[in-house]
Amino acid sequence: MFPIHRHPHVAEALEQGRPVVALESTLLAHGLPRPGNFETGRDLEEVVRRHGAIPATIALLDGVAHIGLSGEELRRICDAPDLTKLSLRDLPIAAALGRSGATTVAGTAALASAAGISLFATGGLGGVHRGARDSFDESADLDVLARTRIVVVCAGVKSILDVPATLERLESLSVGVVGYQTSAFPGFYVTESGSMLDWRCETPEEIAQVFAAADGFSPGALVVANPLPLDRQMDPGLHDTVLSFAISAAVEAGMTGKDVTPYVLDRLHIASNGRTQEVNVDLVHRNAALAAEIAVAYTKLDD
Repeated sequence: MFPIHRHPHVAEALEQGRPVVALESTLLAHGLPRPGNFETGRDLEEVVRRHGAIPATIALLDGVAHIGLSGEELRRICDAPDLTKLSLRDLPIAAALGRSGATTVAGTAALASAAGISLFATGGLGGVHRGARDSFDESADLDVLARTRIVVVCAGVKSILDVPATLERLESLSVGVVGYQTSAFPGFYVTESGSMLDWRCETPEEIAQVFAAADGFSPGALVVANPLPLDRQMDPGLHDTVLSFAISAAVEAGMTGKDVTPYVLDRLHIASNGRTQEVNVDLVHRNAALAAEIAVAYTKLDD
């Protein structure tokens, strides 16, 4: 196993059985513009603290996996112009070569679980891409979640993905999915994606109990879908219209694979006058708060 460094505050909390919440670094390095990404990173950690848990932003620095970052290390992640995006498959390669990178959902979940962390807050999951029947384009997030014991709080999956196919794939992989105070799977920028869920939980305590019930039985993750309130979502009509147009334009331009996502998201950003960025920050703040509350409740189950 390559080197893992736990920030002293994180190591102390884990040793004492206190609640800890993992945060991904790809959102900061690749999902938000500078210099506001650093402020968002600090704010997310403070949200976790305010709700009773210890934050652990995760990244790879010079070949070492860092579980929790100092202020200087967080600044480095946010300022580096060419930081590599690291999924699970990339971690051992980057570590062996002494590289640095920001961890995706898959990379963060795997490292958090290896470090003994049970809660992870992110924005949106990766999933099955539209047209995957021909391209076989499916995020590594799904396979990693199928074999990683962790609670992942998210706002659904990225808008450009095939939501029904993603939920079917999660079901096939036996990954539990529950809605937090909702039976509708959220659509990231919008409150509802149009897909429904079989299960919902009303409180952080219920979610903690569900996760605990699977200990020693289910090897996979529990996905908690946390939707935006209706009054804080992006306008659904604008969202659907721009998304459909952008995807069609990308196909007509011959774009495939990784080129499609940034193109479509850029179109959404422009059409919404930057509203998508505000929504992105808002939803990840909400997810961090809920993850901390679940972490506190999960810790209390052992008392």
